[in-house]
Amino acid sequence: MVEALLGFAAMFVLTLLRIPIAVSMGVVGFVGLGLLRSWNASIASATAVIYETGFSYALSVVPLFILMGNFVTRAGMSQELYRAAYTFFGNWRGGLAMSTVVACGGFSAICGSSLATAATMSKVAMPSMRKFHYSEGLAAGSIAAGGTLGIMIPPSVIMVIYGLMTETNIGSLFAAGILPGILAVSCYMGAVGWTTWRDPKAGPPGERSSWAERLRALRDIWGVVALFVLVLGGIYGGVFTPTEAAGVGAAGGFLFALGRRALTWKTLFAVLIESARTTAMLFVILIGALIFANFINFTTMPADLRTFVGQFELHPVFVVVAMCVVYIILGCMLESLSMILLTVPLFFPLVSHLGLDPVWFGIVVVTVVEISLITPPVGLNVFVLRTLLPEIPLGTMFRGVGPFIVADFVRLTLLISFPIISLWLPRLFF
Repeated sequence: MVEALLGFAAMFVLTLLRIPIAVSMGVVGFVGLGLLRSWNASIASATAVIYETGFSYALSVVPLFILMGNFVTRAGMSQELYRAAYTFFGNWRGGLAMSTVVACGGFSAICGSSLATAATMSKVAMPSMRKFHYSEGLAAGSIAAGGTLGIMIPPSVIMVIYGLMTETNIGSLFAAGILPGILAVSCYMGAVGWTTWRDPKAGPPGERSSWAERLRALRDIWGVVALFVLVLGGIYGGVFTPTEAAGVGAAGGFLFALGRRALTWKTLFAVLIESARTTAMLFVILIGALIFANFINFTTMPADLRTFVGQFELHPVFVVVAMCVVYIILGCMLESLSMILLTVPLFFPLVSHLGLDPVWFGIVVVTVVEISLITPPVGLNVFVLRTLLPEIPLGTMFRGVGPFIVADFVRLTLLISFPIISLWLPRLFF
């Protein structure tokens, strides 16, 4: 137990010294295992992790979903989604911010990345909200919060990695994320409504659209619906595996971008480079986390944690709440993928010991990680917007996401209290 705690302390110290989290986890895991076992064992373990991760067929789903998201971004589907949402909600008070949240949810269904969703929607939604004089806090907050839906609504790269780490069915995880994703959209729209109720000038209504305009806008998003149905329908229909579905989705995204004449040789090369860069970043973090996890597994910490929890005879729900508190604290210092890779090997054996559903726990973990994407001081979605919208102060952005963080805690409470929200669709499909 002491060795593991020293390892965590060393990793956090290195992280605070601005050493990349992947390097921090890898170095501490390598050195820790070398001191705990032997240097030959540590070298062999690190070599095996690097080789097996790089040649894992199951992990090929990650770059394929990333490639699909980059293709649909180039195809301009985000603009059609925002336009369709705007025709229905734009004339409401705060309607543009609500449209942004709904469009983020739709874009998440074909992207799978929170940062990409936030970055893309900032370019689409911000000009309209500025046109109607929306407050900077509400505008930035709705984009940052809506972007977090990228890791909840399937297909989600984070869910894929969680499923591979815990040997949980990825199709079940994707199904489990649909209703919580819809719940998230509803809670965020409620946060917009509450903000504009307190300050009507923060989100004045836009123009009303006719039903003819709404129907035309809905027809324009057929590509998004078709790609979503193709990927998830193929999985649940037993036509292909999640890995094959990712390949089909990437091919579909390529064809849509090609059909819309959004691809040139230059843009195709840029998409491939961007996808390769993102994939490399994820795999480096994954390798570092797995090396660190191997070190933790050789300590007595997992067994000691089970014994510690068992002696208090706590209800499993209280244990999950305690885990969520740990995630929220970690979210102030780490980004989402690092949190998943760092904690799941430690917490999941305890979850299994308590007899909790791994699919439900996965959705709870993803929800808490979503919260970390917009909480200070390291809310990555907020910092992405700060880069794209440098004229908006960082403090204004964090104040703007405040109501959305409250909405997230309401959603988390509902998901923990009523597991059926997450488990109904997986039980129906599987």
